[in-house]
Amino acid sequence: MISTARYWFFIALIVLVYIIGMFVDLFENDSAQFAVMAMRMVQENDFLSLFKGPEEYLDKPHMHYWLAALSYKIFGIHDWAYRIPGILSTLLGAYSCYGLGKLLYNKDVGRFASLIFMTAQTMVLANIDVRTDAVLTGFTIFSIWQLVAFIEKNSLRNIALGAFGAGMAFSTKGQIALVVIGISVFCHLAYTRKWYRLLNWKLLVALLVFGLTIAPMLYAYYHQFDLHPEKVIRGKDHRSGIFFIFWEQSFERMSGEGVGKNSSDFFFFFHTFLWVFLPWTVLALIGYWNQLKTLWQVKFAYKPNLEFLTLGGISILFFVISFAQFKLPHYMNILMPLYAILSAAFLYTLFQLEKTKMTKVILGIQYFILGLVVVFVLLVCFYVFPLEHWYGYVILMVALALAGYFVWKKEGLAAKIVTVGIFASVLLNGFMNAHFYPKLLEYQGGSTMAEKVREQNIPVDKIYKISERHTWALDFYDQDPVDIVSVSDLKDKKDVWVYADDRELELLQKSGVVWNDQITVDQFRITRLQIKFLNPNTRGDKLNHMHLVHLD
Repeated sequence: MISTARYWFFIALIVLVYIIGMFVDLFENDSAQFAVMAMRMVQENDFLSLFKGPEEYLDKPHMHYWLAALSYKIFGIHDWAYRIPGILSTLLGAYSCYGLGKLLYNKDVGRFASLIFMTAQTMVLANIDVRTDAVLTGFTIFSIWQLVAFIEKNSLRNIALGAFGAGMAFSTKGQIALVVIGISVFCHLAYTRKWYRLLNWKLLVALLVFGLTIAPMLYAYYHQFDLHPEKVIRGKDHRSGIFFIFWEQSFERMSGEGVGKNSSDFFFFFHTFLWVFLPWTVLALIGYWNQLKTLWQVKFAYKPNLEFLTLGGISILFFVISFAQFKLPHYMNILMPLYAILSAAFLYTLFQLEKTKMTKVILGIQYFILGLVVVFVLLVCFYVFPLEHWYGYVILMVALALAGYFVWKKEGLAAKIVTVGIFASVLLNGFMNAHFYPKLLEYQGGSTMAEKVREQNIPVDKIYKISERHTWALDFYDQDPVDIVSVSDLKDKKDVWVYADDRELELLQKSGVVWNDQITVDQFRITRLQIKFLNPNTRGDKLNHMHLVHLD
């Protein structure tokens, strides 16, 4: 359907977008927070304990932080080094989508699945605003692929790799990994009726591999929490880290206990899906309905050219996570590989059955999405954050010309859907990573202030703050977490700097604290964009400030 040369050209374009995003400043809160947590492991040479500022961190297992710390050890403490494990995990996820798509269908479906997965909007975001989900998603779909391969081929290698992938995913974010892997594999077993695979001595090998893989994470939890019952975590003592990760974690997320409640809307993930899977949303929705209708027509009888893994996995998991009282858009990332394979299979069906009318409708929607992307890019480059250098305009013109060439080039309708979708994603995210985010991050006070600290050679060990307000970006780029000091103790310190927001600066003034130098930068919560901020004419009204003042 698409040539091998075209396929690898698309892969190269997507990877280029990822690489450009590697060098953008870290976003507050989560990315910068997690980067600081891994940085502290390296600096303090303590790889068994996790701390979120002054607090001991129980919420998530250690694997993501260990991988980031390993990257720091190899490359140094840099924002791009922090992003490397996430990008590599996403590439593993893309290869696994290819492998599972090929196993369930054929090579063409596998190729489409890998491209769709890598260009889904939430996956591109996951590789610039890096949290635990990139590593979780990559190892989860890798595990599903290998375990399904074991069911089909009875290979010891496949089940051992599947168990390893499950262990890595579990060690990254806990029970959700096993739920997704278990339900997906269960759906495949139920549809293929190959239950006899469960009566196999090789499952003992899988349990051994899984146990060995999660053992370091369990020991770290045991060392930090189980050995110290006197520690009070979230108002409770005698907290067992091992019991938490095996039992309490997911129930806390579902109920909102401990982490809090942010949404009781059952349909949160339904309307969130409309944007997180762009530019493939419509393809996925129609593909889901088509797969459901086809399986219903055959009364879910096993057919060699059909599968229930993606449809069943998506349906059950979507229903379950919708009951959670704490929801965030990136919680859907772990389902993106299943959506990618489902969408790719439907696209291949359109090509095989030559459903010209439906294909033209979907292609028209893809053109519409690409058109919106072009309008957005032009709006950003000429109004929101105008380009400042001539080469920016040259790159913009080349990108638009390249997209136009492939869009107008004559080829099959199904292949054109893929081409238009990929260029919509690459054009949007390429300019977001290269231009929009760097300009946006000029309004993130912590990273901007860290640049001022470097320019003026301010000793980072003499910077303090007077509240528990998190300062992740400043902590990371100074490579020294800011210490907290009370206002009363601050009066006894000489030749120090205080990092404060507008309210805290006013408190210092009222407390009689005097300073002889002040650095002020703009501050905006960049992960919560507003129209008035994006409008240059009203942007100033939405800005706050961060200050660094010197006490003589």
